[in-house]
Amino acid sequence: MSVKLNCWEYRNCGMEPGGIFSEIYGPCPVAKLMKYDGINGGRGAGRICWSILNSSPRDSQPVCRNTRQSCFDCEFYRRVQNEEESTVAAELAEDNRTTFKFLLS
Repeated sequence: MSVKLNCWEYRNCGMEPGGIFSEIYGPCPVAKLMKYDGINGGRGAGRICWSILNSSPRDSQPVCRNTRQSCFDCEFYRRVQNEEESTVAAELAEDNRTTFKFLLS
């Protein structure tokens, strides 16, 4: 299984609190949103950033602060979706193995 990276680790953008560019541009709000901590195995909103970023008034899709592209076109978004689908499938398989137990009399 691959390591579950947060968006700022994947992009190596330096916008996380204490990051090299956070002093210049301000830290990305995604890393500080602790109410989302743990979702998809991330820190802050680091693995659910697309659901909390503001959409531009002209666009209905969230836009990445770093790349200015639609989150749904983002390679990181697709990576997290694939990782989480794999995790859910593995958990379901594990549940199925433990649900069916044979009783011997």
